[in-house]
Amino acid sequence: MRVMMLEKGIAEKAQQGFWCVGAGVALTCAFPGIGAHWCAWFALALLMIGLRNAAPGRAFMLGLLAGFVHFLTLLYWLVPTMHRYGPMPVILSFGALLLLAFYLALYMAAFSGLLAGCAGGRFSHPLWCLLLVPVFWVSFEYLREQLFSGFPWGLLGYSQYERLHLIQIADIWGVYGVSFLIAAVNAALFVLIMAAGKGGWQKRTPSGFQALVAGSVAIVLVGGAWGYGAWRMEEVEKTAAASETLDVAVIQGNIEQSLKWDDAFCESTTRKYSRLTGRAMKDSPDLVVWPETALPFYFFNDRELTRKVLDAVDQADTYFLIGSPAYEKEKGTEELSLFNSAYLIDPDGRVKGRYDKVHLVPFGEYVPLRNWLPFLGKMVPQAADFNAGTTGQLLEMNGPRIGVQICYEMIFPELSAAMVRQGGDLLVNITNDAWFGKTAAPYQHFSMGVLRAVENRRAVVRAANTGISGFINPSGRIGETSEIFKTRILVRQVPVIKQPPTFYSLHDSMLPWICMAASLLAVAVSLRKGLRRRWNY
Repeated sequence: MRVMMLEKGIAEKAQQGFWCVGAGVALTCAFPGIGAHWCAWFALALLMIGLRNAAPGRAFMLGLLAGFVHFLTLLYWLVPTMHRYGPMPVILSFGALLLLAFYLALYMAAFSGLLAGCAGGRFSHPLWCLLLVPVFWVSFEYLREQLFSGFPWGLLGYSQYERLHLIQIADIWGVYGVSFLIAAVNAALFVLIMAAGKGGWQKRTPSGFQALVAGSVAIVLVGGAWGYGAWRMEEVEKTAAASETLDVAVIQGNIEQSLKWDDAFCESTTRKYSRLTGRAMKDSPDLVVWPETALPFYFFNDRELTRKVLDAVDQADTYFLIGSPAYEKEKGTEELSLFNSAYLIDPDGRVKGRYDKVHLVPFGEYVPLRNWLPFLGKMVPQAADFNAGTTGQLLEMNGPRIGVQICYEMIFPELSAAMVRQGGDLLVNITNDAWFGKTAAPYQHFSMGVLRAVENRRAVVRAANTGISGFINPSGRIGETSEIFKTRILVRQVPVIKQPPTFYSLHDSMLPWICMAASLLAVAVSLRKGLRRRWNY
């Protein structure tokens, strides 16, 4: 008898692990790289099948497994990035990926443990899943954005960046609203599966009526989002068509990362951008955009190279937005403050403004905890620690006000929202994704810009050193884009939207805070009702 029980227990744990590994793989499949967006609509249901009879401690470990598989496969590109450009040995690069995947998986583990804990007490009714799953999920996505510098890469809502009718709700609730929708539908699907298969949630099998309610909720949520999206897209595109426009030229120089900071190639890099700009001028753009650190030197410090850039500006006779490192002397000292910056230069060669990157990349642009961890180096050994700029800073070019996002700042929703609240009419993302090589990372990075456009109802212009460069209109529709690792010139007319900020732009953290408050309330109620479950595995 004991042997049979032991075998049954092992088989049950193996099944739980199978479903959770499947959930992690399905989540990754939903994102660019594989691009099976429909996998997002059942991935969490697979996780819940694995969790359905687990105690909180066991659920925590199962969630850790699912999250580890997901982030390990989603962020695989970190290994070649760190190995090639770190430079770090392959073993250390893979070790760093394992540590990051483990850290990010803790959020899914906490989601799973809390879900099982609350469902084992006051919230044991299967229909509570329809509320608890999206509320907990959004809460932990938001915490992942906020804690320890934040890394909101691959939030669930981004998987639907090409499903334009469904993501229009982002102008109210942001990408978190899309995540909430997907998580709620996953919960409804789980209830339907359990009712059809006579399975149970914490050993309670949903009735036919409960299955009907769950299915109805899913239909109402998806139908409502789709209907709102159809109406909103039409309205937004009418507004964009009636707005003033700006002809923007994006220059994708395609400079190899290993050569970018080599002094021997600084002049040839500058000449290449100047030559490409000259070719772009046949379309008479109002603004020319060069990518992040397109100038591999300190602008206005190297006189000869600066003169070549200003000669290109003078010949073009238009506005330029150029990525370049910058420095300032600290008052009263000889110390230098370094910045990753974007300069706006007018047709006369005068600097109209400079945006300094706000959200710096740990170990790439600064070393966190340097005083305690002096042995840690940076992935950019050629540069010292950068300083952060001011949130919401805009650059103004004779009317249009530009909100600049440098590199992965575009993945932080609140930064774009802050710029629109300050009066931004157009969002421009300049980046250097050469680090990523020919992996899924450039595509994953680009997809997040679609949600920034929809959330704020502003056009997004993206200039990347090696791609993907392109244009996104305020409804999230992607215009012309470039291939990766190709030299390209893109010129397009983009709308300059001067309407008031969206509800999301004004209240960018509202939904996550509502979800976190509801999560804390659910936990408090569960504890107050005397939840006493052992955290066994």
